[in-house]
Amino acid sequence: AQDPLDFEWSYWIEWGRERILWLLAGHLLVSQMCRLFVEKYKPWCLMVYGMAACCFLLGIKGFAVILVHAAVSFAVAQFQIPLLTWLCSLLLLSTLRIPAVEEAKRKWYDTENEYYLLLFTVSVRCLFYTSFSLEYCWHGHAQKSAHSLLWMLAYVFYYPMFHNGPLMNYDEFSEQMRKQEAFSLKTNLGILIMGIIRIFFWWCLAELMIHLMYIHAICSSSSPLEAMSYWALGGLALAQVLFFYVKYLVLYGVPALLLRMDGLKPPALPRCVSLMHSFTKMWRSFDVGLHHFLVRYIYVPMGGSQSSLPGMLFSTALPFAFVSYWHGGQSYLWYWATLNWLGVIVENGVKRILSVSLVQDLI
Repeated sequence: AQDPLDFEWSYWIEWGRERILWLLAGHLLVSQMCRLFVEKYKPWCLMVYGMAACCFLLGIKGFAVILVHAAVSFAVAQFQIPLLTWLCSLLLLSTLRIPAVEEAKRKWYDTENEYYLLLFTVSVRCLFYTSFSLEYCWHGHAQKSAHSLLWMLAYVFYYPMFHNGPLMNYDEFSEQMRKQEAFSLKTNLGILIMGIIRIFFWWCLAELMIHLMYIHAICSSSSPLEAMSYWALGGLALAQVLFFYVKYLVLYGVPALLLRMDGLKPPALPRCVSLMHSFTKMWRSFDVGLHHFLVRYIYVPMGGSQSSLPGMLFSTALPFAFVSYWHGGQSYLWYWATLNWLGVIVENGVKRILSVSLVQDLI
């Protein structure tokens, strides 16, 4: 029997087997046909397919929620005030936490799993329409054709990244989607076969860990944890993060393969956590798409490393605050974000101290 207590893995594998993998296969078929015959209209064909897949999985009401969120964000972006766009996005995100709205949405579906799919999808879509709207604020007047409502919908409803990411900022997506590169069905077939073999290996490894190691079951009860030595607890913590890494190789590997088949360059897959020795490196190279989003839209606009020490502390804290709020805003997430922020601050502080010539001479 397998360890059933990793909700995320069980949830996405179940949805994948039932419907999502079939819909991704449909996307692949449509995109390859477009690349063969109507490359010019590929973004719009994929947009229509994404909308149809959304309606099929989330129903007309779920589709309408995502469409309304995107339309509101686009309307607010017309003012070209980034702060206003951010307030709009946070307000739309906060509607997911209103109990009355939650109850109303639950009634649209027969099962909790279907409601959660809407919740996860809308949360991820928030990052996408925020990226588009902020790019519009910065470049909208200069590049009107690239920042139309149609392009926003093509980006928001692009299906491989629809339910769970990974995240690709709008400027990268738009630039790559507009390129009409030479297409070889034979080359793409080779990429597909190698990609499937690699993902199948990762999936088998994750399933082995779930069936043999029972990491999550052990962590769910306090009595075995209290009986363990510190070495055993350290090993258990390492096993947890290694499983998390393998899990996301699968969950991000599938959409990344489809992005490559579409002629796009996906964000790099997570790097093995065993190779990490710093908080900063972990944040930069685990979820690369999310990191690029946080740096481009929060850290740099707030001053980043160019600001004073208090300014840098604040601009470093904001991305962590946003990530914890976006994930649900529960108290344990705020503790997690605070500890990560402190880890990054301490590392950067030590790095600055070590860069002083006097200290280097002493070393």
